[in-house]
Order: sequence, then C-alpha cells, then structure tokens
Amino acid sequence: MQTVWYASPRAEAGDAARAPSLAHVVALSDDVGIAQHATRDVPNRHEGYCTDDVARAFMVALTALGHEPTREAAQALVPVYLAFLAHAQREDGRFHNFMSYERAWLDEVGSPDSNGRAIWALGVGTSTARESWRAVCLQLLERALPHITGFEFVRSRAYAALGLAHAHQALGGESESIRSTLRALGEDLAARHAAASGPGWDWFEDELTYDNARLPEALLRIGVALGDRPYVELGLRTLAFYASIVVEDGTFVPIGNAGWYRRGQVRARYAQQPLEAASFVDAALAAEAATGDPRYRGLAECGFAWFLGRNSRHAPMTAGGGCYDGLEEGGVNQNMGAESTLAYVASALAVAAKAGATGVAR
Repeated sequence: MQTVWYASPRAEAGDAARAPSLAHVVALSDDVGIAQHATRDVPNRHEGYCTDDVARAFMVALTALGHEPTREAAQALVPVYLAFLAHAQREDGRFHNFMSYERAWLDEVGSPDSNGRAIWALGVGTSTARESWRAVCLQLLERALPHITGFEFVRSRAYAALGLAHAHQALGGESESIRSTLRALGEDLAARHAAASGPGWDWFEDELTYDNARLPEALLRIGVALGDRPYVELGLRTLAFYASIVVEDGTFVPIGNAGWYRRGQVRARYAQQPLEAASFVDAALAAEAATGDPRYRGLAECGFAWFLGRNSRHAPMTAGGGCYDGLEEGGVNQNMGAESTLAYVASALAVAAKAGATGVAR
C-alpha cells in the first residue's frame, strides 16, 4: 500500500485555533477530576466523571507542562487527575470507570477500554520529571500489569501497549515484566492482522470502527521500544491503508460512528468524532519518529486540519480552547465535552511541539 502524502500550508488555519490552550479543560475540571460532558460549553455535572476522560486529561496535562503558556494550569491539574486514577484502581489492580458527581463509583469494574486508557496514562506518567508523580504512576502501573494480556478487545490492548511503550523507554528497558507484556501485545496485534487481512484489506479486523489509528500507532511504538523492525513495518503498512481510506483530496474524513465501515460495504461518513483526528495525528507523528521521514508530519497536519475546518463540512470544530462533540451530516454538535476537547488540545500540543513551538514531544 502506497502512503497517501499530504502537504498543508500552515497559513490555511488561524494561529488562534492552532495555539494550545487549557481554558476549556480548566472549565470542565474541579478538585475531583474532569466532567465527562457539557451542554454547549457549560460542564454537565449530572453526568459525573469517568476514568477514560481523566486518563486522557492526565496525559494532556503532562504534555502541557512543557509548553510555557499552559504550564501553570497544568501544574495544578496533574495531581488532581493522578489522584483520581489512584482512587479508581481497585485492590486487584483493575480500575473503576464511572463516578457520580457525588463521588460514588457506579460500576464494579470499568470497561476494558477504560482500563487500557488508564494504563496508557500511567505509562506516560512514568516519564514525568517530578519523582513523586513518576513513583505513583509506576506503582499503579505495576499493579495493573497482570491484567493486560487478559483484555479481549484489540483497542484495549493497543491503549495499554502505548502506555507500556512509554514506560519501557522511560525505565531504560529494565523491567522484564513490561518488556514481555509489550512483546505479547505486539504478537497479538500481528496475529490479528494476519487473520483479518487480505487483498485490498490491510487491517486487524473485518471492520473499521473507532479510534482506528491507535492500532498502527501501537505497533509503531512497540517496534521502536523493542527495536523490532517488523512491527514498525507493519505499523507503517496499516497506517498507509487507513490513510488511503480516510484522506480524500487532502481532507481527513474519518469513519463515522453512524455505521462504521465493514469490509466490502459502504463506509459511514458521519457522525465524525474528534478522537479520530487526534489518533491520526499521533499515529502520523509516531511514523515520523520511527522513520525520520518528515513527510509523515504532513499527514499529522491533515488530521489536525480537521479541527480547524478542513473537513467534509468546512466547519471549524473549536472555540475558546474547547472542541465540539462531533460533525454530523446536518452540522456541528454544539456541545463541548471532555473527550472532544482533550482530543483537540492533545493534537494542538503535539503539532506545536513538532513544529518547534514547545520543548515537549508527545
């Protein structure tokens, strides 16, 4: 599969929308965590909190520490989010997901995806500069580690792999348990690809659903962390396949939630979700890091441009540091919840860092 290259002049988007801001993240956050949902730009406290979004927020806040305009706000947010993740972990190492606004857990055990994202966040946290935060992250990560290979779903495994790849590198490869788990996750991804792929379909399943680019990204980061080139090559191939579907005439058109895309059928074009653009940005930047090929940054710009209005409805998706919850066939969902806003801010920080505007890397 030939890679779909994309070149986007930065002048296409306004500087204000490109600049990373934590304004709406702060508005959604309190001393417990970050509200899941919002009614327009007003936090919806009735819906409470979830580990999924706090994990995302923790990673965004850690990255924002390296960007001068967001550093002060991030310093205050990081311990709040880390405390939530520590409280969410059960004695057996698994995590709750949903918490009411009254601080009561609403589940016995969270979904595999929420557990995978918590592990991802903790893995990223092992590379933070502050020793106390790093130590807490590592302690929580080690307690969760035995559960990872029991995750049934491929995205749950991919999220965990992203965290373990960060932790493996941050720890200098010294943890045999992390290394062996990371390799098992890489083997599983490769096996799923071998079972599902075929002529014209270079993928891990018979269907493209949500957060798709996290699968090639996981392979890329596993390959780099373990020094295993075949994983990198498979990650590049599957990213190229995905890009060939979702990049149309220089515009990122993610698979829509309203029907997904099953092999041999017609792909859904709406409702498009911000997390799809964010995962495409991260996967493209992981490909650049793995290969040294700066053309992958063009793919990242293509994904980021979705937020800025280069999408199938020519609709800007951001305002005031927040991001709208989705792009529907009839227009923009005007609510600005945590998942959407964090996807946008994470991408803004990642693209800014690669452009040399900050000293951090995603």
